[in-house]
Amino acid sequence: MIRTGLGYDIHRLKRGRRFLLGGIEIPFSKGLDGHSDADALAHAVMDALLGACALGDIGELFPPSDPAYKDADSMELLRNVVERVRQSGWNVVNLDCVIICEKPKVLPYRDVIRKSLALVLEIPVECISLKGKTAEGLGSAGKGKAVEVLVTCLVQKIIS
Repeated sequence: MIRTGLGYDIHRLKRGRRFLLGGIEIPFSKGLDGHSDADALAHAVMDALLGACALGDIGELFPPSDPAYKDADSMELLRNVVERVRQSGWNVVNLDCVIICEKPKVLPYRDVIRKSLALVLEIPVECISLKGKTAEGLGSAGKGKAVEVLVTCLVQKIIS
């Protein structure tokens, strides 16, 4: 049996914060604002995986109202989700990720982000696609006020 999942996240850009995508810090004058480290890519990956396996969502598992997750490392939260996915009898097959922002450009960091995700997901880097897109000046991402991320995933039931 196979299933697909869809994850989405958006975070405002704010001065004085780090800009993290997939656990990789990208030099930029602003960072992503949020309760945790605000890694929008990691958040969207988690929601895609949780959705595919019908295991809830990150707001339910790691509520922003819980002080335990203040400034939390989103890649550690992703490790937790991957473990839940496996314990539920699923393996991650692939990810397709789209990052929507005007700046910074994602392309120079694409390979290192893919490697970071592959390490946590324990899948080959070739199974992770990552694309940077602009919003052509439209919406909050297009006006340089936010970063949006969409992720689809495929999971396969473990046959024992």
